[in-house]
Amino acid sequence: MVRTTAAEAGESGVRLHDPAIRTFASDNYAGVHPEVLLALADANGGHQISYGEDAYTARLNEVVRETFGERSETFPVFNGTGANVVGLTAMMPRWGAVISTATAHIHTDEAGAPERVSGLKLLPIATPNGKLTPELIATEAWGWGDEHRAQPLVVSITQSTELGTVYTVEEVRAIADYAHGHGMALHMDGARIWNAAASLGVPLRAFTSDAGVDVLSFGGTKNGLLGAEAVIVLDPDRADGILYLRKLSMQLASKLRFISAQLLTLFEDDLGLRSAAHANAMAQRLRSSLEGTPRLSFSQATDANGVFAVLDNAVTDRIRERFRFYDWDRAAGQVRWMCSFDTTEDDIDGFVAAIKEELAR
Repeated sequence: MVRTTAAEAGESGVRLHDPAIRTFASDNYAGVHPEVLLALADANGGHQISYGEDAYTARLNEVVRETFGERSETFPVFNGTGANVVGLTAMMPRWGAVISTATAHIHTDEAGAPERVSGLKLLPIATPNGKLTPELIATEAWGWGDEHRAQPLVVSITQSTELGTVYTVEEVRAIADYAHGHGMALHMDGARIWNAAASLGVPLRAFTSDAGVDVLSFGGTKNGLLGAEAVIVLDPDRADGILYLRKLSMQLASKLRFISAQLLTLFEDDLGLRSAAHANAMAQRLRSSLEGTPRLSFSQATDANGVFAVLDNAVTDRIRERFRFYDWDRAAGQVRWMCSFDTTEDDIDGFVAAIKEELAR
C-alpha cells in the first residue's frame, strides 16, 4: 500500500498501487486519460435524464453521424464483449453463423459469450496474420439453404487485429464486396479502431462506413476510457431490434451520460487519434530498438500498438520478473508486448535494456 497526501490521492489519502509502474502486458492495464477524467467531472452534478435521454448522448449521436454518415446509429455499452454480442445478435436470426479468424476475440477471449448469449455459431478460420481475405472467407461461406448447416450470414473482422496488424481500406472493401455479394453482412470489432486510424492515416469512415462495414463495435477502453464502448450501426438495414437487444443483453446503462461523455471526449481535439498515435509510435520505438538483436525475431508486422516477438522461454521468464507481459504462443516462444497512451520513451528504453541484458546472458 502506497500512502499519499489527500491532495495526491483524494480524500481517502490512500493509493493502493505505485503509479510510476507501467508494463507491456495490455493497453487495458493503463489508467484513465486525464482529459477523460476531466470530462467525467464536467458531466457530473445536477440531474440528466437516464437511459440515454441526456445531453451528452445526444451530442455523441450527432458527432458519430458527422464522422461515419447520417444513417449511423449509436448505442453505448459497458464493454467490448457486450458490443460484439449485441451487434452480432442484431445482425442475424438464431440460425445464423459468423465467419471470423481463429484468433478473433469473439472466438478466443469472450468465454463463448457470442454463442452462449446469442445462440449464434462461429466459423473460425486460421490465418497467418490475423486478417481474413475473400479467399479465406470462401472456405466457410457455403451451405446456404442446407438445414444441416448453420447459415453463414455475417463476416466479422477485427481492426486492428489481435496480431497487431491492420487492414487497409482496400482490404476491408474487398471483404465487404465479397460478403455483400454472397448475402452476408460485415461486422467490425473495433476494440483498437483508433490505433488502426492512426496507422492508416485516414478518417475513421474511410475504412468503415465508406468501405462497406455494416455494424461496428467501437472501442474506447483500450484508448484511455473507463468501461466505455459502443455499437455503431452504420447500415440500419443490417441490424434488427438492437434498441431492445441492448437492454436484454444487460448493456444499457442507467446513467448513460457518463459513458457517452467519455466516448465524446475521444472525438474532441483529436484526443482518440493523438492517444492511439502515441501508443503506435511507442510500439515502433520498441521494435526498432530491438531489430537485429541476436536470439530475438518478430513474428508479425507492427502496424499498431502491439509487438509480437519470438525468443527463448527461459529468457522470457527472466524478463517477466521485471516487466509484466503475456505469452502469446508458449510452444513457439511467441510473446506479445503492448504499448498504451501513457507509455513513455523512458519506459521503452528501460524495457529494451532489460530484454537485451537477459538475451546476452
